[in-house]
Amino acid sequence: MRVVHITTSDSGGAGRACVRLHKALLQFGIDSIILTNNKTIDIPSIIRVAKTKPQKLLEKLRPALSQLPLIIYKRKHKEIFSPNIAIFNPKNKALLKMLDELKPDIIHLHWIESGFLNIKDLLYFNAPIIWSMHDSNPYTGGCHYVAPSCTKANIECKKCPLLNSNYNYDLSYLTFKRKQKTYTKLKNLTIIGLSSWITDCAKKSALLKDKQIINLPNPIDTEVYKPISKETAKDLLGINKDTKIIAFGAISATSIKRKGYRELREALSLLKNKSNIKLVVFGSSNKEDIERIKTIYMGHLYDDISLRIIYSLSDVFVAPSLAENLSNAIMESLACGTPVIAFDIGGNKDMIKHLYNGYLAKPYDINDLARGIEWILESNNYKNISNNAIKSVKEKFDSKLITNKYIEVYNTLLNRGGVESNLIITFYFNKNSFTQNSYYKNIFNKTLNKPKFLRQVA
Repeated sequence: MRVVHITTSDSGGAGRACVRLHKALLQFGIDSIILTNNKTIDIPSIIRVAKTKPQKLLEKLRPALSQLPLIIYKRKHKEIFSPNIAIFNPKNKALLKMLDELKPDIIHLHWIESGFLNIKDLLYFNAPIIWSMHDSNPYTGGCHYVAPSCTKANIECKKCPLLNSNYNYDLSYLTFKRKQKTYTKLKNLTIIGLSSWITDCAKKSALLKDKQIINLPNPIDTEVYKPISKETAKDLLGINKDTKIIAFGAISATSIKRKGYRELREALSLLKNKSNIKLVVFGSSNKEDIERIKTIYMGHLYDDISLRIIYSLSDVFVAPSLAENLSNAIMESLACGTPVIAFDIGGNKDMIKHLYNGYLAKPYDINDLARGIEWILESNNYKNISNNAIKSVKEKFDSKLITNKYIEVYNTLLNRGGVESNLIITFYFNKNSFTQNSYYKNIFNKTLNKPKFLRQVA
């Protein structure tokens, strides 16, 4: 079986998740290939699409070109909105040619914005398409993360809050209509919701509610992300073993509002005891001092070993994002035995069980975020919480478990043409919720003639 993944970049959150799945599939003997616009990893099976000088020039222009329609919106949220308008998103002929040559059995889309793909390019794909939703963009008129009060994606995008638009026929409407027209023609599209939250959002959306939807997370290699003793990890960075370390990290960690650095700073200012605390920040960051808390800026960390060391030396990882799907950083931290504090939003509750392996603060409540940090740092039960963190990742997200599920989905699409429309399966937790009601139990009993991954609901 040949699976070709398509992602704008092999770096960043979505890119790293794509590469993880790719590596795991290779270990399972699957002929997996990644096609990307931005190759940063030296792996032969990750292929940059642009080969010739004209192609490379166009690929450099695509991100800026795709954003040109946003010029007319003065108060837009550029980093979380991607329009898809034909003239500004030219057909990716180089990509289509490579797909024609590779002849994949499955085409697996990941994050495909920054002008990498014209949405209508999907109509030229000659294989079943799976699309992993790394954010909300596939089911909206351009938003990567929907404004909390906005439900327009469930009916029709227009007057977009992220564009600060008061017009019905704005950029969100035009992009919504292009997607709607394309999706209607796509009979071989299966949607993967990486979290239960985004899966539910997709099921309710006007664009994707009639598509095949499966809830299946990203995998993580728990042989790569596993604990190093805190004393050893702290010693590597010259940190006193008795110092309490709070970690925070993301791409553009301190500069993108959505990452929640302002909320973290406010929460840290509320801590009662700051005398023996240091903050470690990783990711491309602007240095900003926090009163009475020593901050260590690590810059951008490119490799798994460095990240594993940072997670392991930390006593708590804070993920104060204002919008989140299925955070790599949360999963990595838990796998390394470091409890996580986050707002109870998006897909965070798929990974964090409140007061078991971390703390879910009330959404955007700074005081509760601070309480969560203190609860971890002052806990007499820290060892158990740490062990719970490791256990929860191994049980729900381990690479062997999740990769097997992806392979079963691929095989189902090849052998049967698709899984049952609108059926959402949660593979990795809360499986009993489907069987507490006899109505749902009867439905699942009828799936005995389906593949194994749709059968086993005890």
